[in-house]
Amino acid sequence: MHADLLFTGGRVLTDEGPTATATAVAVTGERITAVGSPGELRELAGPRTEVVDLAGRLLLPGFQDAHVHPVPAGLELTQCDLSGLRTAAETVAAVRAYADAHPERAWILGGGWSMEAFEGGTPTKELLDAVVPDRPVYLPNRDHHGAWVNSRALELAGIGRDTPDPADGRIERDASGVPSGTLQEGAMQLVGRLAPPAGPADRLAALLHAQRHLHALGITAWQDALIGDFLGMDDPSSAYLTAARDGSLTARVVGALWWDRERGAEQIPELVEKRAALSHGRFRAGTVKLMLDGVAENGTAALLDPYLDKCGCTTGNRGKSFIDPRHLPQYVTELDALGFQCHFHALGDRAVRDALDAVEAARAANGMSDTRPHLAHLQVVHPADVPRFARLGATANIQALWAAHEPQMDELTIPFLGPERAGWQYPFGSLLRSGARLAGGSDWPVSSPDPLQGIHVAVNRVEPGGDAPVFLPEERLGLAAALRAYTAGSAYVNHLDGTGRVAVGALADLVVLDRDPFAGPPERIADARVAHTYVGGARVYSAQEA
Repeated sequence: MHADLLFTGGRVLTDEGPTATATAVAVTGERITAVGSPGELRELAGPRTEVVDLAGRLLLPGFQDAHVHPVPAGLELTQCDLSGLRTAAETVAAVRAYADAHPERAWILGGGWSMEAFEGGTPTKELLDAVVPDRPVYLPNRDHHGAWVNSRALELAGIGRDTPDPADGRIERDASGVPSGTLQEGAMQLVGRLAPPAGPADRLAALLHAQRHLHALGITAWQDALIGDFLGMDDPSSAYLTAARDGSLTARVVGALWWDRERGAEQIPELVEKRAALSHGRFRAGTVKLMLDGVAENGTAALLDPYLDKCGCTTGNRGKSFIDPRHLPQYVTELDALGFQCHFHALGDRAVRDALDAVEAARAANGMSDTRPHLAHLQVVHPADVPRFARLGATANIQALWAAHEPQMDELTIPFLGPERAGWQYPFGSLLRSGARLAGGSDWPVSSPDPLQGIHVAVNRVEPGGDAPVFLPEERLGLAAALRAYTAGSAYVNHLDGTGRVAVGALADLVVLDRDPFAGPPERIADARVAHTYVGGARVYSAQEA
């Protein structure tokens, strides 16, 4: 029987790594039917077989993103996109240009600004008032844990000197107590809930725009880390269902249902109903997202010991626990018993420990089931908790692009953690050596979704093109291990066991790079680009056609 696709003439990344013997792969229908040498597979080429000459390039499993937000990312690209801007002046000018270009829009929405562009990471309302005085402005920052608003937005929301901080957030204020224009965490919702939501057509267009971008980066599957309503972000559920039903969803997607942190176990029956209602075709929603804490840059990541202040002195702030740790083990145990995967946002060492404690409680009650819990972000992990990942079967979901020296790390994080805890950040190497399984994700639009950039930092602990010192060099990964995290590791987390590997019988979710990164120095990994992307043997991206 002739193959539909035949790749030949390059190295193939198999379970054993890139080998000299595996230089050809045959695909029939949706699956890989042979792996070997060109001579061994030559007889599978027929008159209708498409032959792809790898020409020394690398063929590998499709990348999978284990933590991403494509619909908000797609929406931001069509709104006031502030990503990539480095200074306050550039950012304000971009807001002005967008507002001037869209006089018809009642609100100025978008986001992606960098905290390091503003003193203390908290821009003021006066900067926005100077360029948009008459319309409300609501702009989440790059990590989406804070929002920049103008006076008109504060006025519409009724936020003033006497407005109390919500339990799960903080209103930044000037010396006299007046709100200054930055809202942190749950305080974002005070304004965000007033902003007009995107319509169904806009959400679907954003999803398909994001999908094209992700396919161009070699991503064939992902886990959407927020299916539901949160801080003004639009629920992408309807977009996924529409795309799954009409066939326009070409990726394989797992949806993580949002755990409402203002409620308790009474919401679990609703999650069971949503799991059934929101699973169709290539989209299924069998995961629950539990956001345990915030981020270190604004002091809301949950820490075991207090943050330091600018002078290096101990403060009274240990960050925030958005879900009561006393009840978390019960919630996770019930979800695990119902077959849900738990996807934890756990950034600080206290949040990481709380998540592992909850997984341990579930394992004790339910046994070692195949629910595959995973902890995302893992910025600060206490060394005593590193070996618990392997013991509990909890996957470390890493956002490797963050593990480097850059302004947000050096100016807004390290000084407030202190040297010991700063050395516990993003312990990829330690986790791998302890036997933990690693999965790779981006958290786009928080940071670039390009897996090759993340892999570059995982290997080098330096940003692509950067010349900063290596960030905690002992935590570097080898190239094969980093690639495995963004392929087989994320496939495991996504319960896509037929993907993530180049082997006979596996689904033909594949990527061809424009070069073999194993053949060059580690410092050039991010130079690689995707030439072709395939899902189930069907080509969904080609650089030649882009």
